[in-house]
Amino acid sequence: MSASDLKIFTGNANRELAEEISQYTGIPLGNALVGTFSDGEVQVKIDESVRGMDVFIIQPTCPPVNHNLMELLVMLDAFKRASARRITAVIPYYGYARQDRKVRPRVPITAKLVANLITVAGADRLLVMDLHAGQIQGFFDIPVDHLFAAPVLIDYIRKKNLPDLVIVSPDPGGVERARAFAKRLQAGLAIVDKRRPEPNVSQVMNIVGDIEGKNVIIVDDMIDTGGTVIQAGEEIKRRGAKTVSVCATHAVFSGNAVEKLENSVFDEIIVTNTIPKKKPQYKKITVLSIASLLGEAILRIHGESSVSSLFV
Repeated sequence: MSASDLKIFTGNANRELAEEISQYTGIPLGNALVGTFSDGEVQVKIDESVRGMDVFIIQPTCPPVNHNLMELLVMLDAFKRASARRITAVIPYYGYARQDRKVRPRVPITAKLVANLITVAGADRLLVMDLHAGQIQGFFDIPVDHLFAAPVLIDYIRKKNLPDLVIVSPDPGGVERARAFAKRLQAGLAIVDKRRPEPNVSQVMNIVGDIEGKNVIIVDDMIDTGGTVIQAGEEIKRRGAKTVSVCATHAVFSGNAVEKLENSVFDEIIVTNTIPKKKPQYKKITVLSIASLLGEAILRIHGESSVSSLFV
């Protein structure tokens, strides 16, 4: 396929990231009105022909989650009705992913619900990054390309040349991710064993692994309120770690998370720009761009070449 068949559009969730992706690919962002009517309903109007085109819509479902999700759904419907040949929803941050199974009676599985909504709205393909749970890919009956921010994060950490480096998983569920980081960085591995009595509340119980006198980096997929990783960081520091940092793909930063993180024991908080930031003068928070990774994936999907080879 030629580049003339490729079009990239964006909603309002993270326009800055979309512009970076556009710059990397050399494909200008398509012309579309994405706004609201006076009553708050989402309004979409595509201002150029997309008939027979390979369309990519960049729209993370980050806060405000419901509005950004609705923008994505309305855009998908608009492009489907405009006769686009193929529509790929590019969702750097997939909201509603934390409820991916029934952990107690009478609760929804929102990750599946959102998957159904996106598919019915008209998506032919999905491009996502660091899903909260890998099995969410199976909730879709369309092809899913699951990217990882690890190459960007690992490259940044490697350049710091930290001696006696230990990668820590903040919970048993994140061990696979932490092990992959540790292997690539030739670092040690440790695990925080914690119990979560209720959502956004955790209690550190034990730390498995040698962290005393080490430079420690906690690896997670997202930081929401910051409470979980801050508590883990405090416990790691108390047990004799030389330095403690944290890295995560998705910086949700709910409530006063930024303030708490800036005043925490962490030497550095490393995140990516899957979710837009308001550009305050961060002291400890480092934001890395994943635009080139997403841009390269878009070009490879359009050219029908391998995406998985990006992570070999």
